[in-house]
Amino acid sequence: MIRFLFILLISLSLTLRGQENHITDFAQTITKQELMELLYIYASDYFEGRKTGSKGQKIAVDFLRYHYMNLNIQAAQGTNNYFQEMTLKVDGKMVSTENVAAIIEGSEFPDEYIILTSHLDHIGIEGGQINNGADDDGSGTVTMLEIAEALQIGLENGFRPKRSIVFLHVTGEEEGLLGSAYYTENPLYPMAQTIVNLNIDMIGRNDLLHESDEEYLYLIGSDILSQDLHDISISINKRYSNLDLDFRYNDPLLKVYERGRYYANEYYYRSDHYNFAKNDIPVIFYFSGTHEDYHLPTDTVEKINYPLLTKRARFIFHTLWELANMEDRIRLNSKKKNLNIDKNGR
Repeated sequence: MIRFLFILLISLSLTLRGQENHITDFAQTITKQELMELLYIYASDYFEGRKTGSKGQKIAVDFLRYHYMNLNIQAAQGTNNYFQEMTLKVDGKMVSTENVAAIIEGSEFPDEYIILTSHLDHIGIEGGQINNGADDDGSGTVTMLEIAEALQIGLENGFRPKRSIVFLHVTGEEEGLLGSAYYTENPLYPMAQTIVNLNIDMIGRNDLLHESDEEYLYLIGSDILSQDLHDISISINKRYSNLDLDFRYNDPLLKVYERGRYYANEYYYRSDHYNFAKNDIPVIFYFSGTHEDYHLPTDTVEKINYPLLTKRARFIFHTLWELANMEDRIRLNSKKKNLNIDKNGR
């Protein structure tokens, strides 16, 4: 019902005002209430912490598949009804698991692909306690679902992106980025035609460095392979969002403070975007930092900052829309950054 009302109101708005503000209208369909409703389901005990290959992870992928089916967004090619199936080694055992993949095909450049990712899994049950992973990565998962809905509402109002957008929920991140590695080794769409990966992993809270400056977001990797991607992010933020974009972790020499001590900065390597970056695909890792509940049963839904999650999600939507509708695809840097990171500090 809420979605129907949004479509009706937007249709009236477009009729009255033309195309000038239609992108903002679609972004506004990403709401605090819907993000909260989705996350209270996805990070509930019923999903049993979503450990790769577990019953709870199977419940999670069914939930995601149903969401795309309900939105009338088609399954990605090469999937079994949205599932990219695989067998992975988890805790010394081989388990069956799956990525979930859907697509909105582009109107002018349908063979150029933007891949939006978040990881669908978490660490399951430990010591008899369920790790619900509300922030890690429930926040990224529900953000993707809301962005997909906003794009589909745009489509239903006559605004199809020029490039194809793939929604890829990957499994096995907590086991070593395994689901995204499987995708890049067995891509559903050509890697050579994949122009960018936008990866959303933990954007629902604040870290200790931003206790008094909550309207921020880390962008990691944005300038490492494509300065165009970095510049577009800054421009879109000024135009629509006015977040404090924090690029500090693009510096490989900057130490990371986690759990009471400093570590070597390995964030560029620690989420699913890295498997795309290894293949010279420009990436952004959207991240709000770790916190005291990281990988603990206390990473729960009531601790998410929903107004801020909404603002961050809308910013990612605007960036995605810009990348999908540019006349020319973003360019790779002619010279790669030096990322000689000391990995012995962790």
